[in-house]
Amino acid sequence: MTAARSDVRACAKFVHVSPRKARLVVDHIRGRSVPEARTILAFMPRAAVRDVEKVLHSAVANAESNPNRRWSGDDLMIAAAYVDEGPTTKRWRPRARGRVNQILKRTCHITIVLEPGVETNSGGRQRESEAGTARRRVPRRARKAVA
Repeated sequence: MTAARSDVRACAKFVHVSPRKARLVVDHIRGRSVPEARTILAFMPRAAVRDVEKVLHSAVANAESNPNRRWSGDDLMIAAAYVDEGPTTKRWRPRARGRVNQILKRTCHITIVLEPGVETNSGGRQRESEAGTARRRVPRRARKAVA
């Protein structure tokens, strides 16, 4: 018997975007709340944003329509977001003197995992990664200026 999972996921496979370019987008939203991620994606000037937004929208819809747990989309955090390589289609372009250059049409698989957010004592939302972090290191010059 499997234990009940506390996460919801969505993935898009065989997306016609280079995985390297899609990872640049996904790295910005990992660990953030869903409304914050949507805002970041709205102002990002990359072509892969459209595909990542679709996957995020699908993951939120999966969470809201889950019959066991009805989660609100605004209370969810992006627990994991990653891009895997898909199959690469190989094409050829003719060049001078009877040679050819290879054209690689890369694809990727985009996956987003959502979990309910972690609450702080003050009632505001806090990322899980910030929940157990140590205090920030203060540079020596700043310590001398304070003392």
